[in-house]
Amino acid sequence: MKALLEHLGLDVVVPPYSSKRTLSLGVQHAPEFACLPLKINLGNLIEARELGADAFIMAGGVGPCRFGLYAQLEKEILYDLGYTYESLVLEPPDMGILKFLKEVRQIIGTVSWWRVWQSVRIAYRKAYLIDELERVLQELRPREVVKGTADRIFSFSLSTIDRAKNNDDLNEAFGLAKQKLLHVPTDDNQIILKIGLVGEIYTLLEPFASLEIEKKLGYLGAHVNRSLYLSEWINEHLFHGFLGKKNMNRQFKDYSYPFLNHFVGGHGQESIGASVAFAKEGYDGIVQLAPLTCMPEIVAHTIFPKVTKECGIPVLTIYLDEQMGQEGVNTRLEAFTDLLRKKRALLDPLRTIC
Repeated sequence: MKALLEHLGLDVVVPPYSSKRTLSLGVQHAPEFACLPLKINLGNLIEARELGADAFIMAGGVGPCRFGLYAQLEKEILYDLGYTYESLVLEPPDMGILKFLKEVRQIIGTVSWWRVWQSVRIAYRKAYLIDELERVLQELRPREVVKGTADRIFSFSLSTIDRAKNNDDLNEAFGLAKQKLLHVPTDDNQIILKIGLVGEIYTLLEPFASLEIEKKLGYLGAHVNRSLYLSEWINEHLFHGFLGKKNMNRQFKDYSYPFLNHFVGGHGQESIGASVAFAKEGYDGIVQLAPLTCMPEIVAHTIFPKVTKECGIPVLTIYLDEQMGQEGVNTRLEAFTDLLRKKRALLDPLRTIC
C-alpha cells in the first residue's frame, strides 16, 4: 500500500512495526470483547497519528466476520480520544464496482486511471516478490546451520525492495536477495517436518500478532507452508486473477465441500479446505491460528476432528489474544512437533526420531 500510494504522489505515514506498546494502546481503548486484530489496528492508528497522519484507508468486508465494522468502530473510538481522522473505507468490488471506483477516486483525486494501473502493477509486483522470498525462507529455516541467518537476510531485503521505484530496481533487489538466501549454509541430513499453517488472514500474515509462530516452527525443524499469501489473496479476491495467472492448486474451497459446504465468514471455509489439501499432499500436521472469539475459525475448529479422522492429519489450534504468553506457545509447539516426529517414525520405522 505504501508503494501504491507513493507512486500516486500521496504522502504516506507508515506506523512503527507492531509492538507491545501498539497492543497496549489498543487494549486500553478497544472494547474488551474485540478480537486481537482490531486492538492492534487501533494501536497502529494512534501511533500513526503521533507521526502526523490525518487520514486512514481501511478495507471493508461482508458476511458474519466483524471485520466489516472495524473502520467505523475505530473512527468512533479515535474521535472519543480527540483524534480527528478522516477515514476512507474501500468496500469489496463484489459489492458494486461503481461504488468501489467512486471510493478509489476519493483517494487518488485527479490522477489518471492509467497511472493508477501502473501504481497497482508495481505495488502488486512488490507483494508477489516478497511472497516468493518468503517461500525460500520457509524452506531454509529448518535446514540452516546457524538459526536466524536467513531471517536477517530477508529482513534486510524488505528494505531494499521497499526503496525500489521501478521494475528494474525491483528485479535487481529481488535477484540479489534470492542469491544471498540460496547461499545460506544448510544441513540436509535431518528429518524435516511439513506443517500447513491455516486460519484467519491477519494472524497468519502479521508475525507480532501470531507471536512469530511460523518462524518458531521453522526453527523446530518444520517446513511451513501457509494457506494464505498476500499477493495471491490480492490477485484472486480483489482482481479476480486479472493481475496474473491464478494458482489453481490453491483453490482450497473446493476441498472443503465434504466437510463445510458454505461460506461462514472470514477464512473459515478456506481453513478446512486448505487442511484437506495439505493432508492430500503428505503434510505431517496442521496448525490453525485465530484471534480469540473469531467466529469463522471457531466453526472450522469444530469440524477439524472430522478432518483429522478422515484425512489422518493432526491439527493444533491456537487462539491468540493479549493474554497469550510466549512460553506457553513455545511449549505447545515443541510438544506438537515432537508428536509429529514420533508419528512419522511409527509410519516409517527406518527413520529415526530427531
